[in-house]
Amino acid sequence: MRGLLTSIRWQSGARRFSTCSPTMTRTYEAAIASLNSLQTNYAIVEELRKSVSRKEMNERSLPETVEWLQRIGYKPSDLNRLNAVHVAGSKGKGSTSSFISTILSQYTKAEDDNPTPEASQDRPLYLPPPPIDNSPLSEEQFALWDRLEESARAAGRNPTEPGTKPQYFRYLTLMAFHTYLSEGVDAAVIECGIGGQYDCTNVIPQPKVTVITSLGIDHTAMLGDTIEQIAWHKGGIAKPGAKGFAAPQPPSAEEVLTKRAEEAGTQLEIVANHPELRPESSNVSLGLAGDFQYLNASVAVAGAAEFLRCTGVDVPENIMEDPLPAKFKTGLEEARLGGRCETRFEKNVSWYIDGGHTLESIRLAGQWFASRILADSSSEDIAARKTRILIFNQQTRDSTALARALHETLAAALGHDTPFTHALFCTNITYKQAGFRPDLVSMNTNADDLELLRVQKSLAVEWNAIDPLAQTHVFGTIEEAVDFAREVAGQERKVMQKDEAPVMTFVTGSIHLVGGFLDVVETKPPTDA
Repeated sequence: MRGLLTSIRWQSGARRFSTCSPTMTRTYEAAIASLNSLQTNYAIVEELRKSVSRKEMNERSLPETVEWLQRIGYKPSDLNRLNAVHVAGSKGKGSTSSFISTILSQYTKAEDDNPTPEASQDRPLYLPPPPIDNSPLSEEQFALWDRLEESARAAGRNPTEPGTKPQYFRYLTLMAFHTYLSEGVDAAVIECGIGGQYDCTNVIPQPKVTVITSLGIDHTAMLGDTIEQIAWHKGGIAKPGAKGFAAPQPPSAEEVLTKRAEEAGTQLEIVANHPELRPESSNVSLGLAGDFQYLNASVAVAGAAEFLRCTGVDVPENIMEDPLPAKFKTGLEEARLGGRCETRFEKNVSWYIDGGHTLESIRLAGQWFASRILADSSSEDIAARKTRILIFNQQTRDSTALARALHETLAAALGHDTPFTHALFCTNITYKQAGFRPDLVSMNTNADDLELLRVQKSLAVEWNAIDPLAQTHVFGTIEEAVDFAREVAGQERKVMQKDEAPVMTFVTGSIHLVGGFLDVVETKPPTDA
């Protein structure tokens, strides 16, 4: 394979991109502001929910995406050139996609006879919304904005008026397609945003492989509120001639997925853990932490192997039973995904970071953090209620239910009801003075809730009820929560013994919180570092 491209990223700083017209350039911040203008604000979303049925919204999605594709000069059949691995699921999509990408990258690098620095670099992973992290987006790649404005002018419309560009996620998906096709990529790992059947990524007529990760109850307004309804949507990515692989599901969900594959004229294989990828006995050190990642890695192995077979690469026919090839192991060990079971260390505090936006994912996040406490502490440490800090938010879902699930998980794992000495609840706003970092703005939130800290105050009340021994604090920004955690850890350091470990702080909940937190700790290091 000549190249593997699976992401879009933006360069922060002074670099300029052409985003409006051939004669106009914009800074990174202005480009992100333009993108943010495509987000639907909270009030409009609420009105849409009242006036447009789920069925109507779903049925509009794919025809509208095809129309937008045509406006920028593509047909759906052009997308077959991407050689896509199409990934759907409720949890584990990002991790599984990352594992697939790094496995395939081993074969990309191996087949470059004379690799240049550019050719040998691992190419990043496309996730919706895409990660924002200092890798440049070229002027050519951002030319999609120009194409849409030219299309509007050709139709006699003002290119700045509503309806001349798609909504935010659909725009990012179109930009991914345009970028990949412009680059002439050999493979693209494409992750669904919501669902599968009506997700805008599902305009790809012929992926090479489809993958479905673990299912759970989420996005019920769009997908339904039963596991069978959700399975129906996720199973909609099945395509004739593209073999599918899925993580084990509840029996009723597996039945739905199998039926959907049969209706599409293809096969679906339910993937169990590979013999070398069982958490209790594996000698493979996965690049993503957490015992639950071994199942994601197994699903990724099955999907990547099928992709490689389809593209003429020799891999073991019974790869889910035979020893893993060395390149597969290397790929699994090299996988990285910021903010997923990630640990960062400072002098006074160890940060444990994992997003959890569904009940299932917050429980998995809690289990991972509990495993780190148990691994890094003695039973006396736990009983003595060593200083441990929680930073949590979930602005747009049932935040209190997630907080309760987190507490239950940790209390059960640790054997006592006070897993944290301090529980900090903040908004997703990044900085006290500057507000949101531009590429972390979310307009689909209630501005009054943010200003009045309604969600955060209700979380503090809830946590006080279930754990009255913990100190609860409410903050308007992520920066203030980080500052407070560092201050508590600094005070704790003064009374610690010299060889004691730093204070453990768990950052979890909203992916927006995780992204903002990473920006704060990277751009604002501790003063005593």
